[in-house]
Amino acid sequence: MKTPSSTTDLPPLPPQHDGSAVSGKAVRPGDRIFLGLSRGSGIALLAIMAAIAVFLTYRSVLALSGDKANFFTTLDWNASGTDPKFGIAVLAFGTLVSSLVAMLIAVPVAVGIALFISHYAPRKLSAPLSYVIDLLAAVPSIIYGLWGALFLVPHLSGLYSWLDDYLGWTGIFSYGGGAARSLFTVGILLAIMILPIVTSVSREVFLQVPKMHEEAALALGATRWEVIRMSVLPFGRSGIISASMLGLGRALGETMAVATVLSPSFLINTSLLDPGGGTFAQNIASKFSEADQFGQDALIASGLVLFVITLLVNGAARLIIARRKEYSGAAA
Repeated sequence: MKTPSSTTDLPPLPPQHDGSAVSGKAVRPGDRIFLGLSRGSGIALLAIMAAIAVFLTYRSVLALSGDKANFFTTLDWNASGTDPKFGIAVLAFGTLVSSLVAMLIAVPVAVGIALFISHYAPRKLSAPLSYVIDLLAAVPSIIYGLWGALFLVPHLSGLYSWLDDYLGWTGIFSYGGGAARSLFTVGILLAIMILPIVTSVSREVFLQVPKMHEEAALALGATRWEVIRMSVLPFGRSGIISASMLGLGRALGETMAVATVLSPSFLINTSLLDPGGGTFAQNIASKFSEADQFGQDALIASGLVLFVITLLVNGAARLIIARRKEYSGAAA
């Protein structure tokens, strides 16, 4: 019987590769085409974003050079007069406040609906409910605006009076009567509009939670809520944040629904229930058609501010997710 005493009896070594296949270089023609298309798509996206930023900046500089007031603190918008004075203080306040109200209302409700669909509702109910939620995202903005103006505004006076009776002493919820065309109404309407987006994304994330994690928690004697608190929510935290940022992006840039419901005025009211205020998108939509060349440049300057705010919000969300490793769900 032979023993492998020499190197000639050893099995042959596997063929060596030069590493080109794993170094990222395309070998087949299909790989080269797909790599080129993918790379071109990424470059095109960056080029489009850069072109938008350059266009907004150029037109904004033309407007700011002729502004006779402080662009960031002025509570007036008169860009088409002989002595143009305009500022974004009211627009920034209205945009941020209405979006904040929408997020405070929509995110908890959306997460609750997503948890109910994914972990509580029976299958016969969860499927139709998911379909209805997804269908709400396809409703046009103008339909939401008409519903808000014709139904929501007339029926909010009772809620406003109740808030004034119990929370009017804070000054934030004081109500002097009149039509409920305020930033709080806009926030409620925006919450309804972003609810399907946040719900759909959160639901899909919750459905991806590993079943072994949930079964292990149940085997240790955890209740259904403890399973959700210890397994589902930590795993889906990054998804909830991403869904919230998608909803916030729509809330910040919503135009027609806000323009239909809000009674615009360049005043900053301490009460959310008083009529007045304005947002960037609503102001651009209502004034762009009647503005002259300089007035359009001024509106574009306000659009640049909204563009920067959106980028900062999304960048902050990415930093929040990246700074904490458990947001990725790997440690769940």
